[in-house]
Amino acid sequence: MKRPILFCLVGLFLALSLPVQAEKYGAPYELVDKATITMKRFLEDEQMSWLRDHLKEAKGVIIIPQLIKGAFFFGGSGGSGVLLARYPGNTWSYPAFYTLGSVSFGLQFGGEVSEIVLLIMTQKGIDAFLSTAVKLGGDLSVAAGPIGMGAKAQLVDILAFGRSKGAFIGISLEGAVIKPRDSWNRSYYGKPVRPVDIIYGRKVKNPHADRLREILRKYCQK
Repeated sequence: MKRPILFCLVGLFLALSLPVQAEKYGAPYELVDKATITMKRFLEDEQMSWLRDHLKEAKGVIIIPQLIKGAFFFGGSGGSGVLLARYPGNTWSYPAFYTLGSVSFGLQFGGEVSEIVLLIMTQKGIDAFLSTAVKLGGDLSVAAGPIGMGAKAQLVDILAFGRSKGAFIGISLEGAVIKPRDSWNRSYYGKPVRPVDIIYGRKVKNPHADRLREILRKYCQK
């Protein structure tokens, strides 16, 4: 009789624990996983040699795994992403969550953008994202990051790289607005926290993001 009772207790424990796990793995967790896949794709893409070679010079990176047209700000474009900053020694911060939206989103060479990586090249760029909403092309300068880009990287705050259906495309983000997603930061870290607390204060951590941080660290050493 003891064995059936034991099985019942184990079944009850699993039934009670599964909803908790499902609730824990919410949208912020899914976004970090998708951002990890996106960053790996970009870094392994032969067309992204410039991004790989100069990642170690960037102050930070914003990864937007999916941009959806017609779903943000009066029928413009929008998506969610994570920002990570690079520390001395090629270590990377834990992610802070953001949204991107634009009324006038443009593609230089057409096509649908599904993945975007923004390299933050200046300290001014990092500092701007840690305050309030940032308008690209207004508060910060932004340019497309085409294959083989060289000295131009030193003249702008943000370099934007885009992929559509696995192919590199030039992308214009002039007018796009990026702002913190406070509710997702709170959900992911379990308490109210601002981007500056995550990036510079280092007041919170979540081991779930360690794989993404390790990918960035690895390619900064190459």
